[in-house]
Order: sequence, then C-alpha cells, then structure tokens
Amino acid sequence: MENYWTSNKTINGLRHFVLVNETKEKRNISFLMVSVLDSEINLKTTYDELINSGNWQKGWVNLSKHQSITEEYANFKSTNKGEGIDEIFINDNSLFNIS
Repeated sequence: MENYWTSNKTINGLRHFVLVNETKEKRNISFLMVSVLDSEINLKTTYDELINSGNWQKGWVNLSKHQSITEEYANFKSTNKGEGIDEIFINDNSLFNIS
C-alpha cells in the first residue's frame, strides 16, 4: 500500500498525508492518515474511501503553497488550540515504527 497521499480537497486546510497505521476491524481495513505538516490533523479512513472514492491521489502531488496550505489551516489552528489527540500510536508493522 502506498504510504504517501494527497487529498483532492483540503482537510483542515492541508492536503499532504502519510498512512501511518493499517488496522483490520471486522473484515474492514482502516487507515490512520496524518498530515505531513501537523500531526494534530489526522483522520481514520476506510480502504474504499482511500482507493475508490476519488478523494485521494497516490503520492504527494506537487502543489503550490497556496494550494497545499490554505487559510482554512490558520483558522483551524486559531480555533482548536489544545484540542484533538495527544499522541498517535504506531503499530509494530508500520513503516513509521522506529523502535
């Protein structure tokens, strides 16, 4: 599975993400995606959403700064101070597990 992804629409103002965890729950595969610029911006998505929805492109698409970091990001950061998850736990089989 490709680890680097670009969202076709901004998520809290950002578009470049890495897939850090893959989990299987009741025959469904879920992925934890984290922004490459801000770990506070993360999401859990399904295989179908990632692969079949048309909302994601494999790899990091070369975008201008204005396209990859929007004003929505500044708004998110100013209104969500201290909210969200404190830590991201990496599975043992994750590419990003360095322990």
